[in-house]
Amino acid sequence: MSNVVAELHKILNERQISTNDTILELHSKDESYHIPSKPDVVVYPETSEEVSKIAKLANDNKVPVQAFGMGTSLEGHVIPYDNGITIDFSLMNKIIEIKEKDFLVKIEPGVTRTELNKELKKYGLFFPVDPGADATLGGMAATNASGTLSVKYGTMRDNVRDMEVILADGTTIHTGTLAAKSSSGYHLNGLFVGSEGTLGFITELTLKVFGIPEFISAARATFKTVDDAVESVVAVLQAGIPIARIEIVDETSVRQVNQFSESTYEEVPTLFLEFHGNEAGLKQDIEFTKEIFEDYNCLNIQFETDTAARNQLWDARHNLAYAFIHSYPGRKMMVTDVCLPISELSGAIHHARTVVDRLGLPGGITGHVGDGNYHIILMIDMNDPIEVEKSKDLNEQIVEYALSRGGTCTGEHGVGIGKQKYQEKEHGEALKVMEKIKKVLDPNTILNPNKILKSK
Repeated sequence: MSNVVAELHKILNERQISTNDTILELHSKDESYHIPSKPDVVVYPETSEEVSKIAKLANDNKVPVQAFGMGTSLEGHVIPYDNGITIDFSLMNKIIEIKEKDFLVKIEPGVTRTELNKELKKYGLFFPVDPGADATLGGMAATNASGTLSVKYGTMRDNVRDMEVILADGTTIHTGTLAAKSSSGYHLNGLFVGSEGTLGFITELTLKVFGIPEFISAARATFKTVDDAVESVVAVLQAGIPIARIEIVDETSVRQVNQFSESTYEEVPTLFLEFHGNEAGLKQDIEFTKEIFEDYNCLNIQFETDTAARNQLWDARHNLAYAFIHSYPGRKMMVTDVCLPISELSGAIHHARTVVDRLGLPGGITGHVGDGNYHIILMIDMNDPIEVEKSKDLNEQIVEYALSRGGTCTGEHGVGIGKQKYQEKEHGEALKVMEKIKKVLDPNTILNPNKILKSK
C-alpha cells in the first residue's frame, strides 16, 4: 500500500492526502450500527481529473476504493471493510450552474442539500428530495435517497437528469443529457443512481429543481387506529389531491415525544400532512381532505399556513428520533427501512408493532405513508449480544413480511452491507444480471467491494 500512497502524492498535494489516525477513524463509519473499519488513506480530490487518476491508480494496483460524502448513510455503505483508499468529496462542493429557465442545476457531488436550497432560493426555486440528514447530493444519488416529499416530487432517481461518472479504469462518461426525455440508448441514470459507489464515482450532477410553492399548508390528523389512518391516505391519493408529504407516527412514538418534549399530543396514530400549490386550489383540496378523513373516523385535524405554526405542528414528527435517542442513553439507534404497496401498509405496521412488543425492544414506528415506506426506530444496547440478536431477528421478520407481499427490503436507505443478504430473495435471477454488470464495469472488484453484492 505504501507504493500506492507514494503515487497518490504525485497526483495530489499534501493537504489532499491524509493517513492521520483521527481522519481515518472519521472515515471508518457512518450513522449506522455496523462495526467500523478504517481505510489505509483518505484523499480529498478537487477535480474530476484527479478522481480519474485516483481510480486508475487503484485499478492498476487492485486496491479497494470507496466514496465518502457526509457519512450519514444508514447501512454501512461507506465503511471500508477491505481498507484501501477512501475518496472524500467534501472539496468538490461547487454549484456550477443554475439554469433557472430549464429548471435545472449543475453541481459537484460534495454540495449538501441545504447549501443547494439556500442558493436556489434566490431564484425562487428549491430541490425537493429531503432524506432528513443534511447529506451531500452525490451521496444521495449514490443511495437513491428520497424522504418525506417523495409522494409528490419523487426520489433522487426521478430528479437526476445527467451525471458525470468516473469508471473503475478512470474513464469519464455522462449518463444523460439536459433534455427532459430521451428514447436513446440504455437508461444509465437509473443504473448509476442507487449503485452505492460500486459501479463508478459521481463527480457532477445535473438535477431537476422546482418553483417554491405559492402556498403551503400543513396539517396534523389523529385517528382511532392505524388502519383508519392508512386507509384515509389511500382515499386522499385516489381523489387526486396534490399532497406533498404524508407521514404516519404510531401511538408509541407520540408517547415518547410527549415524554421528551413535555408536550400533550394525543397518544393515538397520527398523520402529518403538507399541501403545496396555489391558495385558491388548496382551500378546496383541504376541505375535500377533511371530508375524506371524517369518513375514516378522524378524531381531530388541525391546519396551519404560517411558517412558525407549521413547524410547530410538525414538531412531534421532527423530534421523534431525538426523543428516542435522549430517552435511552448508552443505546445505539437502529432504523429499519422497508417499503410495500400502500394496500399492504397497515398490515405491515401491525405486524411490526407485534414483533417489537414480543421481542421487548424499545422502539416506535413512523413512515412516509404516501408511498408505502415505513421505519422502526429501535434503541439497542450494542454491548448486549441478546439484544443485538433480537434486533437482527426483528429486521429479518419485517423484511420477510415486506418481500412476501410484493415489497422491497429497502425503500430509501439502500443496501450497503445491512440488506445484502436479502438481495437474492428480492431479485431472483435478476441478481445475476446485476453481478454481470458489476463484473464488466469493475472487473477487479475495487469499487466499494462487498457492498450490495458479495465480491467473488
